[in-house]
Amino acid sequence: MKLIIGLGNPGREYSGTRHNIGFAVLSSLARKHGINFDKRCCHSRAGEGRIAGLDVALAKPQTYMNLSGDAVAALMRRYRVKIGDIVVIQDDLDLPLGRIRIRAGGSAGGHNGLKSIIASTGSTEFSRLKIGIGRPETAGTPGRYVVDHVLSDFDAIDRKIADEAVTRAVEAIEVMIEDGLEAAMNRFNRVEN
Repeated sequence: MKLIIGLGNPGREYSGTRHNIGFAVLSSLARKHGINFDKRCCHSRAGEGRIAGLDVALAKPQTYMNLSGDAVAALMRRYRVKIGDIVVIQDDLDLPLGRIRIRAGGSAGGHNGLKSIIASTGSTEFSRLKIGIGRPETAGTPGRYVVDHVLSDFDAIDRKIADEAVTRAVEAIEVMIEDGLEAAMNRFNRVEN
């Protein structure tokens, strides 16, 4: 079984924000494959189904981003998956808006959701699908500006780019499940995507 986790913050006020693009990808993947988020367990909304003939569990932690690790650790126990069977979908400030990048593991790179997952699981060896949300111009207090940026909605132009990235991210997850991580990295980590 593969455990696919989209990162975001629960609640209507966060639903269209840049930080919640992981939730958006997971929702799109679920719709495409007829999977419903009908389970409430492990501090998450979860659903189970099959993609490319493989059992999958999709989960949206409801713990807020900074505590995502609590949900991921509980989901690992519930579904009895190893760290290598987890894919985390996340926003990335350091990628240009709309760019996607797949990684086999690595550091948190400053992402609080990843920091929490690494702390709770004791491992960095889970796959990540990163979706670029772009870094804001830093005028004034850079830290505050970044927080405002990640928690802001996309404007109309950026929304179109983000929606295209969500579509490509769904395709990338399908390739990861069907053909493996390396095949997905070779196809989707190109500069022009």
